[in-house]
Amino acid sequence: MKKQDWIVSCAVVAGIGMSLGAAVNSPLEAQNGAGATPSSLASGAKSSASTEARIARIARGIEPIESVKGEPPVSLDIEKLMKLYNVPGLSVALIEDYEIAWTQSYGVTEPGGTTPVTAKTLFQAGSISKPVAAAGMLALVEKGKLSLDENVNEKLQTWKVPENEFTREQKVTLRRLASHSAGLTVHGFPGYDVNEKVPTLEQIFNGEKPANTAAIRVDFVPGTEERYSGGGVTIEQQLMMDVSGKQFPVLMKETVLDKIGMSDSSYEQPLPPARAAMTAGGVYADGKPVHGKWHVYPEMAAAGLWTTPTDLAKFAIEIARSKQGKSNKVLAQKTVQEMLTPQSKDFGIGFAVSRERPGEFGHDGADEGFQLGMLAKLKGLDAMLAKYDELKNSDDPKTRPDERVLNGIGYDYLRSGAKDDAIRAFQKNVKEYPRSSNVYDSLGEAYAAAGRKELAIENYEKSVKLDAKNQNGIDRLKKLKDQK
Repeated sequence: MKKQDWIVSCAVVAGIGMSLGAAVNSPLEAQNGAGATPSSLASGAKSSASTEARIARIARGIEPIESVKGEPPVSLDIEKLMKLYNVPGLSVALIEDYEIAWTQSYGVTEPGGTTPVTAKTLFQAGSISKPVAAAGMLALVEKGKLSLDENVNEKLQTWKVPENEFTREQKVTLRRLASHSAGLTVHGFPGYDVNEKVPTLEQIFNGEKPANTAAIRVDFVPGTEERYSGGGVTIEQQLMMDVSGKQFPVLMKETVLDKIGMSDSSYEQPLPPARAAMTAGGVYADGKPVHGKWHVYPEMAAAGLWTTPTDLAKFAIEIARSKQGKSNKVLAQKTVQEMLTPQSKDFGIGFAVSRERPGEFGHDGADEGFQLGMLAKLKGLDAMLAKYDELKNSDDPKTRPDERVLNGIGYDYLRSGAKDDAIRAFQKNVKEYPRSSNVYDSLGEAYAAAGRKELAIENYEKSVKLDAKNQNGIDRLKKLKDQK
């Protein structure tokens, strides 16, 4: 069997964010860091000199980035990468042959700070929360408390998915929730400032204040297509709590984290003081820190995991070994094999999986303070839009971006204060997807942030016209009109 090198990284960074990946038959690497003394963890680890040499190779081994077609690739090493992204600190773990070979940490936990990042520093995992939560959900399935293909309303107690014309024949199920094919809205969550009131899950489901996202609803027939939905995974969280009678952090600690030895991980939101003292802080693209260090995410299954590269490496190893029938600390081999089998276009159960490269699984993650794409940072929006057009016109349909790509770029610019560039990205998306309510909603938000109320109203009205159930657009329209 081919030798495995996997890398798991966490960063206090705008853009690199966090990545978790593994492969059963081929290597899969995430962005990684360099520049400090390694900590070797694997039994029979290689010599210190050999390990340091390998780390140095990795530090210099970032492949040149092609920013614009026809232009020379941009070469980067770790120091340049961190400087480019205003990265104060970085933490890495490397897996070799199903063991953690070494971990490494760099820099400090926040801009201008003096506290060094260590292997114990906690980072927000963002959407990497989802596959870990899916493992907990599948553990409940194995115990007979849940069923992957049952209508989730059968066991939901606190709240029910509203039935409508799309759910008459096909129902929302756990399999569809975890593979982003349940027809549900709300892509992701911005979280809540540490000084803001945090909503209940029921308020989040219904888009009621103080929730800062729209209501989570079914707006296409479940099972007919894939659309990423953090909203759907939040329903998964509620269902797990309802059938177990336990709070989500406690449930996940018992079913997954403790069993794998992920002792530095927690779904607590917010963290208790002792753990909060161990955290890194989020940083925006311009190098400014997130207020209060980080946002609070009641949407724990979708975005609420605090963790370290070492703990994520333990999780990846357990999943890979379980698939081969060599471990069953959390799930049986048959369950993990099903977890890593494509259930929709790009997802298994919780994990992104590859049809072209069977055995490969992974997930990216980003929370507040972890955003902005590499190309945009290197060359600006014009280069990003040129790359978008190149991909859109590709002969390979698998490379053609959907509306989420430009929307993500727009929000990256909006969060970093570049309002004009955000507007340009959203304007481009409106031209590409003129029948999408969501893109007009986003453009309206950017215009409102720029103080251009008339244009904001105009675009929110277009959004609501296309989707009369867009409660976010309805609420923002009312607020804007009240301000006139």
